[in-house]
Amino acid sequence: MALDVRPVTGTIGAEVLGVDPSQSLDDGTVDEIRKAWLDHLVLFFRNIDVTPEQQIRFARYFGEIQPPPLRTQHGGPPEMNVLDQTEPKGDGADTWHNDSTFAPEPPMGSVLRVVKLPRVGGDTCFASMYAAYEALTPTMQRHIEGLEAVHDIIPQLLVANERGHTNVDLDEARRRFPPVRHPVVRTHPETGRKALFVNSNHTTHIYGVPRSESDHILALLYDHTKSPEFQCRFRWDEHSLIFLDNRSCQHYAVPDYHERRILHRVQLKGDRPY
Repeated sequence: MALDVRPVTGTIGAEVLGVDPSQSLDDGTVDEIRKAWLDHLVLFFRNIDVTPEQQIRFARYFGEIQPPPLRTQHGGPPEMNVLDQTEPKGDGADTWHNDSTFAPEPPMGSVLRVVKLPRVGGDTCFASMYAAYEALTPTMQRHIEGLEAVHDIIPQLLVANERGHTNVDLDEARRRFPPVRHPVVRTHPETGRKALFVNSNHTTHIYGVPRSESDHILALLYDHTKSPEFQCRFRWDEHSLIFLDNRSCQHYAVPDYHERRILHRVQLKGDRPY
């Protein structure tokens, strides 16, 4: 059966049929999946059963594995982070964000699988940062291009430690991950398209401008990215896999449940944004 790529919105996301990520893939199939991923930013595979080892193998077809910069306390292989939540509101995944932008080279992408779901809720939403950038007026685009923003691990690490997901020494984390600067608008290294690259989890301020101006610009951009026309929404089941591009796509884990939800995440090594 040939690869069948079915867009789920006119802007972002596609369901992929005709391939089983739990199985070995040939080079031609990997190339087709990669093209669909670059075109649609996030791919959804349904009606499959994938072990942790198979999830890691699937990720390796598309790049080098990035071990979790900060592991949760919920176990899993060294290549994987396990996100185990029951009361998720305020944990940090319930804001629009790219993952781990506090790193000098943020992850290229992630392969995600939910292995335990609440009876109701627990969807994940995705948003195209290409579309968000392109919807800005030319005047605003010119204003923010060339600006850099500071990204910091500490704000979200404080939340993770407080809620028992991690137990990381803050001084050690600061030594490993000092604040970094990334462009407010990054150019995707494979597609050449421009995307917004700030998020409220890790971006603290815009470098080199007064804090009041920085706060206003970031608030405008954060609010702008929430537009439904940039988004799609995925309803999980325990037989699905997601492959997202962390460079051009933000996501939001809907915190509408009060039962256990366990997600396995494998990240791919990225590069320094420009």
